[in-house]
Amino acid sequence: MEVSFPYLNWTLNIKSYFTVFGFEIRFYSICICFGMFLCAALAMLESRKNKFSEDTVADIMLITIPCSVIGARAYYVLCNWDYYKGNWSEILNVRNGGLAVYGGIILTVFCTYLLCYIRKIPFDALTDYAFIYIPVGQAIGRWGNFFNQEAFGTTTKLPWGMTSDAVKGYLKAYCPTLDPNMPVHPTFLYESILNLILFAILHEVRKRSKFRYETTSVYLIGYGIIRFFLEGMRTDSLYIGNTGIRTSQLLSAILVIAGLSIIAYSRYAELERRELPAKCFVDKTAAQAEKTYQKSLEENNEATEADEDKEGKKVSKAK
Repeated sequence: MEVSFPYLNWTLNIKSYFTVFGFEIRFYSICICFGMFLCAALAMLESRKNKFSEDTVADIMLITIPCSVIGARAYYVLCNWDYYKGNWSEILNVRNGGLAVYGGIILTVFCTYLLCYIRKIPFDALTDYAFIYIPVGQAIGRWGNFFNQEAFGTTTKLPWGMTSDAVKGYLKAYCPTLDPNMPVHPTFLYESILNLILFAILHEVRKRSKFRYETTSVYLIGYGIIRFFLEGMRTDSLYIGNTGIRTSQLLSAILVIAGLSIIAYSRYAELERRELPAKCFVDKTAAQAEKTYQKSLEENNEATEADEDKEGKKVSKAK
């Protein structure tokens, strides 16, 4: 597929997939998976210096990764139910796209809350640590839209306007008021850049924050603002029935209001930020404890034997 940026005289040849042993692997899926992997890796790398448990991070990822995919797909399917109710076989076909970020966030937060409730982990401590990595995954995942040539905006005369056969075909089919021969806004690129900026902001907020849910709330506000304005530019928005209200814009507004309200309440009630309890850092099984004990015995025995050898040599020299 040829993707061009006519005002810059740039042309790129891209593929949406490649094959391995006859099986198609989509770059969309690779971007999503790499984004998740990087989120997990950063959370693990920064856990110790932020007084957070690596084991807890691993447990979170085991829950959040499948939940994010299931929630994102379920949200998209429900918002396009008129199509999927007659195409049941397509519901699980995520290789061609069809993942909605908000659905993934909603189900992930719900399942994480259940995990915290069961494990007796402070939910605010977990979210204030982990939420800063979500924009990183979103920034990388958005490049899957580039390879699929989807999630773009309206037509533009800006220098970085983008076009392709897929873009032209979509505009002709679904946007009769727009000129299909004009370039469009690469909104996926805008969101990718803005999410990386949000990640940097959240990193600083987490360092300086003194109140519960403050870091979490800044994410809600920041991403809510980003998505609200970019959603207004997109040509493929999901709508609430026939109301003309864009679903993601409504949710974005709710996130901003919720984030501001949480910060206000946390400061008013003087809810100081908490750290993970000590039990979250002790995660050894009986077998591991026994192995450690046996290893210490062996080391002690080796040390004793070494001392005895030294004593024997001293006695021999004395004789």
